[in-house]
Amino acid sequence: MTDELDIYKSQGFAQTVGIGAAPAVVVVDFVKGFTDPAHFGGGNIGEAISRTVELLALARARGWPVAHTRVVYADDGADGGAFALKVPPLLTLTEHSPLSQIVPELEPAPGEMVFRKRQPSAFFGTELAGWLAFRRVDTLLVAGCTTSGCVRATVVDSCSHSFRTVVVTDCVGDRALGPHEANLFDMGQKYADLMTVEELRGANAAG
Repeated sequence: MTDELDIYKSQGFAQTVGIGAAPAVVVVDFVKGFTDPAHFGGGNIGEAISRTVELLALARARGWPVAHTRVVYADDGADGGAFALKVPPLLTLTEHSPLSQIVPELEPAPGEMVFRKRQPSAFFGTELAGWLAFRRVDTLLVAGCTTSGCVRATVVDSCSHSFRTVVVTDCVGDRALGPHEANLFDMGQKYADLMTVEELRGANAAG
């Protein structure tokens, strides 16, 4: 790994983007279906949800905008596309399905936006970018699941929209730890800063 890190370092990767003056939080797909290994869950997703309770408390205390996402398909699957073709059980995530409801620990507070999506990224086919721009957000703090899937897609699109992007590492989870760890490494090299909730709290307090 040391040799690999040297290659990244020599090529100028892993620079720090930092936290700007106007952070916001997006919580990606922490819904009931992702807490149950019989459906879409497993791995460290449960632990990540518990830590996200702390992240939301921090965001609410600081007055940061908060957005949540849910995967929601039509009851008849008419809006399914290639993503659902690759993972057909996603079509069970309909508006009123228990599996598609945000977990009670992370219930959105008044004023927090919930975006419904059918693709991996929280940005694709939603109004998230405009919602953030209207609030003059310059930094997006990303929590949710899965690290290798919808979190990664959201992080890449956040960077592509020129938001400073931070993956809150203890607030993201995956059904398998190998993809979780590999994708955290890769996002940290290319698209985002990696910070824990405690590091985020300290960085904000430091100014």
